[in-house]
Formats: sequence, structure tokens, C-alpha cells
Amino acid sequence: MKYLCHLWVFFLFPTILLAQDSTSTVKKRIYTTKPLKNAEPPKIDGIIDEASWDIVEWTGDFTENEPDENTPPSQQTKFKIVYDQKYLYVAYRCYDTEPEKIEKRLSRRDGFAGDWVEINLDTYHDKRTGFSFTITAAGVKGDEFISRNGDNWDGSWNPIWYTATNIDDEGWTAEVKIPLSQVKFGKSKEQIWGLQVNRRFFRNEERSVWQRIPQDAPGWVSEFGELHGLIDIEPQKQLEIQPFAVTQYDTFPAEEGNPFRDGDEFKLNGGLDAKIGITNDLTLDLTVNPDFGQVEADPAAIALDGFQIFFREQRPFFVENKNIFDYRFANGFDNVFYSRRIGRNPQGSINTLDGEFVDTPTNTTILGAAKFSGKTKDGWSIGVLESITEREIATIQDENGNEREAVVEPFTNYFVGRIQKDFNERNTYIGGIFTATNRDLGDQFEIDSDNPNTDETSELIGTRENNLNSLRKSAYSGGLDFRHNWKDRKYYLEGNMVLSHVEGSKEAIENTQRELTHNFQRPDAGHVEVDPNRTSLTGTGGKLVGGKSGGGRWRYNAGIFWRSPELELNDIGFLRQADEIRQFANVRYLFLKPTKLYRRANIFAEQFATFDFDGNYNRIQYFLRGEMNYINNWWTEVGFGHKPRIFSNTILQGGPRWRFSDENFAFLFFGSDRRKKFSFTLGYNGSRAKQNNFSFNRYVVRLNYQPFNALSVSLNPQFRQNPNKTQYVTDVDFNGTSRYITANIDQQTLSASIRVNYNINPNLTIQYYGEPFISRGRYKEFNFVNNPVAEDLNERVTLFDQNQISFADDAYSVDEDRDGITDYTFDNPDFAFVQFRSNLVLRWEYIPGSEIFLVWSQGVNGSGDPGDHLFRSLNNQILDQQPNNTFLIKATYRFVL
Repeated sequence: MKYLCHLWVFFLFPTILLAQDSTSTVKKRIYTTKPLKNAEPPKIDGIIDEASWDIVEWTGDFTENEPDENTPPSQQTKFKIVYDQKYLYVAYRCYDTEPEKIEKRLSRRDGFAGDWVEINLDTYHDKRTGFSFTITAAGVKGDEFISRNGDNWDGSWNPIWYTATNIDDEGWTAEVKIPLSQVKFGKSKEQIWGLQVNRRFFRNEERSVWQRIPQDAPGWVSEFGELHGLIDIEPQKQLEIQPFAVTQYDTFPAEEGNPFRDGDEFKLNGGLDAKIGITNDLTLDLTVNPDFGQVEADPAAIALDGFQIFFREQRPFFVENKNIFDYRFANGFDNVFYSRRIGRNPQGSINTLDGEFVDTPTNTTILGAAKFSGKTKDGWSIGVLESITEREIATIQDENGNEREAVVEPFTNYFVGRIQKDFNERNTYIGGIFTATNRDLGDQFEIDSDNPNTDETSELIGTRENNLNSLRKSAYSGGLDFRHNWKDRKYYLEGNMVLSHVEGSKEAIENTQRELTHNFQRPDAGHVEVDPNRTSLTGTGGKLVGGKSGGGRWRYNAGIFWRSPELELNDIGFLRQADEIRQFANVRYLFLKPTKLYRRANIFAEQFATFDFDGNYNRIQYFLRGEMNYINNWWTEVGFGHKPRIFSNTILQGGPRWRFSDENFAFLFFGSDRRKKFSFTLGYNGSRAKQNNFSFNRYVVRLNYQPFNALSVSLNPQFRQNPNKTQYVTDVDFNGTSRYITANIDQQTLSASIRVNYNINPNLTIQYYGEPFISRGRYKEFNFVNNPVAEDLNERVTLFDQNQISFADDAYSVDEDRDGITDYTFDNPDFAFVQFRSNLVLRWEYIPGSEIFLVWSQGVNGSGDPGDHLFRSLNNQILDQQPNNTFLIKATYRFVL
């Protein structure tokens, strides 16, 4: 701990001394709008010629924000705002002395290509959140919900609004009509909103703003100017109803004798989504028989460490207002609420007999869901989500046509409640969260479909058919969080804590203790052990961090987070690993003014150390990174790191604590100007360990080409090498003790995502996404763990010689004591995983908020020959195989009442 304290002083003392470097407060600008009253509303055609615009004055005098902050921009901009009881109207005049050079690149919604201008509205005036409406010179809309004072811009928010643009000899103009029902604000005689207008001048890659925001500002929303003059506008109680219909046709390779895989399948589905404004601040979202299908497939991935893989949420119901439910309490992924648990793949498995076939649902049906969320004028953020998922049944049929059914996912209720309150002039907030997952595990029987009333044929699910008995019956979590800012938000202190409690059968809780997340069975752990009689677990987690977020050239923070061994969140949250305490400190230096060499640059340094709850000092790491955007808009990122101490409690997957050799790592990425019709990125990151224990090489190429405004193509191939002399293979019994087997693995992975976007117009687009993925691992030089914490690799493991290990029938036999008798065996771990996923989507927003999708999805999964090279596996397992195809038509109509 003495060493740890020295590190904290080393990182924080210099930055505290330099914290005096700050800028003076920038004067807030105010724009005063006026109501239309009896004037005719402007026609939204992009031409600002209506008399209704004349009731207010233009405002301009924009200031350059990037690259040379607080200087006059290359081209000026001005705007007007008027309103009535239903809409806010905005007119823009974007001057350009060379209008023929205005960039009118098409993209789908939220593409932000070419020249654009946007308005940001902090309607709550909380100085943390806002609504952003962007219009490009080509007429493409972009809309985002801003949170965390500009650190998070959520493009999944898709309100209904109207816009048009026009190019003339002075530049380009735009008109915007925003329904007041689409933004949230409280009831007040006069509304005062935060206001910012931001323009991108594409040719110079220049940003100019109406309200100056210094480069050293502590955030974005907190620095807005103000919009005044909104008098007696009534909060709009939004009511939207959106029915949908989906037809789906699937084709797949037929399997002889399998009645469930005869080659094709047709589905017809429909449902209803509704959005009801309880008040203008708070919205109730309802869905009945929802379609939660994703337009884009998850990226391919494979993990040999045994941990789950995090995938981002893409389903519209869950992504809207997701910032309110966000409760990240430790690192970037750990979260009390992870919405992809709802509607997950069924967790039960079926052990079939010879001659039996199984039809298992792909996803759990969500019977219905409701979400009540929003933020009030006086600073209350509220989120409540309730969802019910169906009990899922798998059908088993034998060769004689007899059928029975088995439960593979129980009827489950999910609940999330989230609340936050701003106070201290919006400089402080406190909040809390509560989640609950409850499963109905009381009716887990196999059903004889031919004779469902015969008790003799019923059998408890879990004894033979599946593993539902290993599911926890209930899971609860709760937490409190806070953040306090002071000195114009330049400094902050924030923290949170989490308490979890899970209950279930003895089997379920024992399985929880043995999961890789917890590893209670670790033989050298002095603080945990598996208790087979427990029926519950209670754990805690949290963090405390403080630092400097604005003012001057320096930024820094330091803190600690922890996750106790018993913490369990994975019923409705995401937790990769428990049993960790981490200390961290970061410092960043910003180069605020451009030079003849660069437009922007910064240097970042980080240190962290980890411990477990047994007092073991597991890791320390140092990292230095630099970023530079050159004057010609090319860029470079470079980083170096050193890990002098690396211990892992999980690498042997239930075995003892393991030591890795010291590691050094580095990365280098650079790329060309992204504005050009053709741009590229080249990158490498890799690591090397002492005694060549392991290494990592990743080569990245990203190519982007836009031959004309309506078409863009991107290709992103990646190649990875992961050689490791001590890759975990398995553990076996040897004379009554566990023997942990590792080996030298040669793992190579090749992938290449391909995207093609063709935009017929801003509301009609065609998109293609495809990704072949191949990962191959070959194992050799098998060894067993001798002294898992030895510094010398040769003492850590002992290699089997040729007289001890033999290979036959795809399995290895080991005669460790050389007495001529096989002591144990294990399967050949070599693998070759091959996958191809693609989506072709035509999207037509035929009226604002209503869409038609035509989708063709294709997928192939295969297990190649590990002895083949990667491209041969690609040919054999993807190009030569019949794919699974899905053809889908989805239509929605959005009624706004």
C-alpha cells in the first residue's frame, strides 16, 4: 500500500500545481424569439421568403470553435427562431462565397455528411442534457439526444420533424419545423432554454458556433447561451401509435429426417407500439407483441478466456431514453441494467436421445413491455421499465413421429427503476436504481404432446432434458450515485455503489459460485469457498473518482472501484468479473491552439493497479498515448504501455491464481483526411511478453470511398495473431488432484466488414453489410501447471515429453508418471470457426416517422479443418455451403394524435 500511495502522489501532485491554468468566464449570449400569433406559419421549403420570418431579427456573429477557437470563421452564419403553440420554427442562412463548392453528400439519417448546421436545445436547462437537430445541405436529417454534458450523443433518438434546404448565390439556406411534442419541457410562464447553433464548413473542416465555447471548457451543454421569449407555450402531451406488420420467409439447408429443418419456414407477425405523453416531461412507451429484430447483425467474435462478450443494444424500444437507465458503476461495460438480457436466447438445453430432433426457439418472446421515462423541469430524471417474457417450449420428436415438449426458458418478469435529482443550480445530482428479475420455476415439466394428461409420462425438467434448475429464481440489485461539480464545473467528484442479492435452489447458487465471474472454487483462495448449501448470495460494488474536467490545458482524475466476490448482476445487468479492487489515475495535456503542424493534439498518461479481496496484489500497468490531427487533416494516434506485474484469478478457469510474464504493448494508427472521396486508415497494435510467454499482433486497414454523393463504400479487413505458450486447455483428475493443462497455441483470426450505402434521396436508402470471419487455433507443446505463480516461465509449467503424451482418435492420452498406464485423457482442442453474416436493407421513410423495410439477411456458420490455411476454410465453409436466408418485409405507420 505504501507503493500505491507513492504512485498517487506521483500522478496527482504535478497536476494539482498546474490546475491554476484556466480561462475567464465567457459571457452568455441571449436570443429572444417571438410568437407568430396571427401570422401565417412559414412554408418549409428551404426558401426564407415568408413574411412571418420578419417578426424577429437575425442573429449571427458566429465564432470559430475548431480548429482555431475564438477567431472569425471563414464563412458567417445567421439564424432566426419563431414559434406558435405547436411548433418551433428555425431559419438558417449559411453564407458561402463559392456556392458551387458546397458539399451535398447524401447519407441515411444521422449520417452527418458534407456541409451541415444544427441547433442544440437544452429545454430542461439542466446544463447536462439536450436535443440536437441537424440538417445537411443535401437535406439529410440528423437528430441526437445529448447527455453527460456532451460526452454522449445518442443517435437512436428519432423524433418527427420537418426540414428543407436550398442553394442560392449567397450560399445555402434551411428551414426547420420542430413539433413541441418532440422535445420535453416543464410548464412555466416563460421558458428559458439553453441554446447553441453549430455549423460545419466542410471545405475547411471548420466548426463555428453562435455561443463561444472555449476549447478548455468543462463540457458542451453547460456552456450554451440562452433562448428567451417562449411565453405561455403549453406543454404538449404527446400521443403516438405505431402498428407494424412483418412477413418473414426463411430458407436453410434441409436435414434428412429432421421434421424441423425441411428447408424453409414462413412467419407472419404484427404488433403495436405506443407513446403517450403523461406530461410534457414524462412519456409512457408501450409495446404489445413487439418486433425486436435487428436490421444489422452483431459482429462476429470468439473468446477463449471463457467470459461473455458484450454486444451493444440495437433494438429501438430499448435504445430510446437509454441514458436515463444507464448505471455504469465500475469500468466501461459493467452496468446494473443490460437490456439485451430481455428477449435473450433460451437458456435451457436439451439432451436428446438417438433418433430425436429438437426445435428450440431462437429468442425468448417478449409478451409486452412498458417504459415510463423523462425528466421534469425541476430536475427529476425518472425511468421505470417493466417487461414480461414468455415461457419458451422446445419440441422434441423421435423417428416414429412421437412428440414431447420441454421448457427451455421460464416465464420471467423484469423490472428497472431509475431516478436522479439535480440541485445546487444543476451542479450536483444524486440518484438511485433498483432492478428485479423474477422467474417462474415452479412448473418445469416435460409434456407428452400425444397424451398431455398422463402423469406417468411427465418428468421434471432438469433431471434429463435441460438445465433450468441451474437458473436463479430471483435477482435484485439497488444502488445510489452522485456527482458534484464546482468552480464553473471545472472540478468534480462522483461516486456510486451497488448492492446485489440473488436467490435460488442450492444447485443454482452453487453454479453461481462456480461461474468464471466468481470462481469460489479456486483452491488457493483464502477468502471464498463453495458452499453447496447456500440458497442466496449478496454482494457489493461501486466507485469513487474525482478530478479536473475543464479550465486550462490539464485534465486529470483519480479514483477507485470495487466489486466484491459475491456481486452478481447478470440476470438483468452485465458483470464480467467480480472480486476486484482497482486504483487508477489519469492525466491529459491539451494543445489548445493550432500551429503550422497540427490542428489539435493531446497527450494522455494512465496508471492503474488491481487487488482482490484476499489481499493479493494482481496487476500494475502504465500507459502513455498521444493523438495529433495535422493541419492537412491527416492524423496519427500512438501509444505505449508496460505491465510489470500480471496475475489472474480466472485464466485457469477455476484453478489457482496464475502469473503471466511481464508485458510491453504498443499501437500506431494513422489515416488520411476523412473528408476526401477516398480515405484510409492503417493501424497496428501488439504486445510482447517476457520469455516469449505470449504475444499479440493486430493489423487493421480501413478503406472508405465515395465516388459520388449518393454512394459510399467501406472495407475494414483485420488480421490478428495470438500465439501463447500457456493457453488454458482443460483440467483433469490426476491421482485425486486437479491437473491444469495448458499448451502453445497458434491462433489466427481474419475478418473483413464490408458496407455499401446508396442513397436515392434522404428518405430512401439501400444499405449492405457483410462480414466474413475466420478464427483458427492449433495447439502443440502441451504442458501442465507446476508452480502457477513462479516468475520463471520454465518453473511455471512442465512440458510433456514424447513418452508421456500420445494422440489417437482425436484425443490426447497422457501417461504422466511413465508407468505404461494412461493417467488421463483430454479432447483435441484444435478449432477452426468460420462465419459469414450479411444484411441488405432497403429503408423508405415514406412519411415522417413511418417506414417500410425490405431486408435480406444471410448467414453461414461452420467448423473448418484447423489444418487448413484461413482462405481454404473460407472457401470450404462459406463459399461452398448453402447459407441460411431470411427475407423480411416490415411496414410501420406512425399516427401522431
